[in-house]
Amino acid sequence: MDASVSARPEPAPLDHATVRTIIIGIMLAMFLAALDQTIVATALPTIGRDLGDLQNLSWVVTAYLLSSTAATPLYGKISDIHGRRATLMVAIAIFIIGSVACALAPTMLALIIARFVQGLGGGGLISLAQTITADAVSPKERSRYMGYFGVVFALSSISGPILGGVISQTVGWPAIFWINVPLGALALVMTYTALKKLPRHDRAHALDYSGALLLVVAAVLLLLALSWGGVVYPWDAPQIIGLFAGSVVAWVLFGWRMTAAAEPFLPIAVLADRVIATATLSGFFGIGTMVGLSIYLPLFFQSALGLSAAASGFALIPLSVGTVAGAQASGRVMAKTVHYKRAPLIGVAVSILAMIAMTLFAHSLPLIAIEALLVVVGAGLGTLFPVTVVAVQNAVAPHHMGTATATVNFMRALGSAILVATFGAIFLAGVGATGGASVESLIANAAASGRPLGGAFREVFGAATICIILAFLLLLAMEERPLRGGSAKPPVQLE
Repeated sequence: MDASVSARPEPAPLDHATVRTIIIGIMLAMFLAALDQTIVATALPTIGRDLGDLQNLSWVVTAYLLSSTAATPLYGKISDIHGRRATLMVAIAIFIIGSVACALAPTMLALIIARFVQGLGGGGLISLAQTITADAVSPKERSRYMGYFGVVFALSSISGPILGGVISQTVGWPAIFWINVPLGALALVMTYTALKKLPRHDRAHALDYSGALLLVVAAVLLLLALSWGGVVYPWDAPQIIGLFAGSVVAWVLFGWRMTAAAEPFLPIAVLADRVIATATLSGFFGIGTMVGLSIYLPLFFQSALGLSAAASGFALIPLSVGTVAGAQASGRVMAKTVHYKRAPLIGVAVSILAMIAMTLFAHSLPLIAIEALLVVVGAGLGTLFPVTVVAVQNAVAPHHMGTATATVNFMRALGSAILVATFGAIFLAGVGATGGASVESLIANAAASGRPLGGAFREVFGAATICIILAFLLLLAMEERPLRGGSAKPPVQLE
């Protein structure tokens, strides 16, 4: 199938009130998924103590990660077949059911299973929200709303850890799951009627069950290997090697299935499009690096700068604030200019310079200087968020919108998992770790012995710099196709 834009006339635009109701509702749905990825972290120790199982505590996070990542491309394809409204309603309902099961879980095993179910719902919320935005407004106007989505992620990343700690210590950890019920119900009510007005792009599709299964198996095996490697088992353990080998086989079979199926799960014409390929890979490295830094910077603050766990969480706020500012600015520029790549190219280039400074001098800089650099890094990488998504949506026909948007989010999640594991492996190698020692245990041991870890973090920051450079080069290679639609005012041309 041709991935180019259909020649059919665009449907009449929705009125402002309807668009506003839709956007607020899907932002709430997106906030549910984003918050749930951050609010649980600080509640984990309390959950482990209450359920009497600290050994399997990491699976509370891993189970959600596995199911949500694997389900993301499924929701995209299903929404192309059955419509966005019905698919989003199902995703929210599954998420609410999973949340209730989490809150009522009497054992750690029950909680892990419930988190897996919750992830099956959460995996569709973010990509469906972006896809519904694509149905509601033209690409030219859409970039404005993508900046608002950056606010959702920043708010969840800042408020999640704080709420998780406060709620688990006061009301009790089940409350962090109970709050999803009224929020999810509100999202259902706000979008149920408004989404009926969404333009439909119906076209007969067949769901390639074999291709979907192979993609899920390949992703789950890879994520298990990345989650367990260097933590549960050494990287060269037979279990990890077996998981990687199984994942490679599943990916190869998935690639074969894409060429053999009459309508493959991920259409080759869509994946082969130059805009989609370069934008998706740019987001893979750029957003993946952002997530990796958010994981290892608090460890750097605690071990290298001597901050407390709470203070290190607050020290990460400038990175989130910068991300929101960059996403908002990039979205607004994209809506008003012809050459919309210039803003993210400048932003990512500046973030490269800031990361180089972090790599060379972070161990000797005062905290305020590091915070200033993190604002710059966040702002630069934040410019990628709206541009990569809108460019991909602008490049596909409406009947492939869900599949393409879900693919972008799937690759971002996969990139985050891969780069977090890569940074971890680099750090462990930098401190000469062997066996299955975790990063946290190594930092605790180093703090107790007074051993500096600046060199290991310098290598992590250097790897992050390389990844951002790759994101820049891929963005540079992305074709800058004119955006469809727009307001009555002509776009401003920046020559």
